[in-house]
Amino acid sequence: MNTFESIKARRAVKHFDPQHQLSKEEEKQLFELAMDSPTSFNIQHWRFVAVKDKELRKKIREASYDQAQVTDASLLIILCADLKAWEKDPSRYWKNAPKEVQDFMVPSIGQFYGNNDQGQRDEAIRSCGISAQTLMLTAKAMGYDSCPMVGFDPGKVGELINLPEDHMIVMFVVVGKKTQDVWPKPGQLPMKEIVLSDHF
Repeated sequence: MNTFESIKARRAVKHFDPQHQLSKEEEKQLFELAMDSPTSFNIQHWRFVAVKDKELRKKIREASYDQAQVTDASLLIILCADLKAWEKDPSRYWKNAPKEVQDFMVPSIGQFYGNNDQGQRDEAIRSCGISAQTLMLTAKAMGYDSCPMVGFDPGKVGELINLPEDHMIVMFVVVGKKTQDVWPKPGQLPMKEIVLSDHF
């Protein structure tokens, strides 16, 4: 399936085959491609918690208003953001760049994000959002379906996965084999309302 087809075919699926499992190779491919997603200053804020323990997934389902896809999907991915990734040995983000690029980019990270908590949070959320879309389009290209999820108690889920204090949970993405077709797209807005020229 090409990129255009994946975008058109991707839908938020709620019903998955609980017996189906992704192979290790499929999981590896899924995460490798997600890790190719862009991030500001190449900081790579995202941390993908792939929850496989069945008992833990049951507890997370309880903290997610009993949404069945949490336990039934082949893969539950909790997308977390490292809010302080910008200051954790930032030279590693540019280690393969030419020295003149490193000398400019590495100190720029601290200048941009230091003393800017809101900017750190905003950028981490943007990065996770981009990687979530990459996960979902990759899953579709692989013949699987997915669902982005925000219906959960982040405090409870954070406790269950031992979330570090300087991280936040941005969203879930579940991936698997659907058991029911979804309804047609419920109501896309017209392009003239969405795409504006120069200003509102």
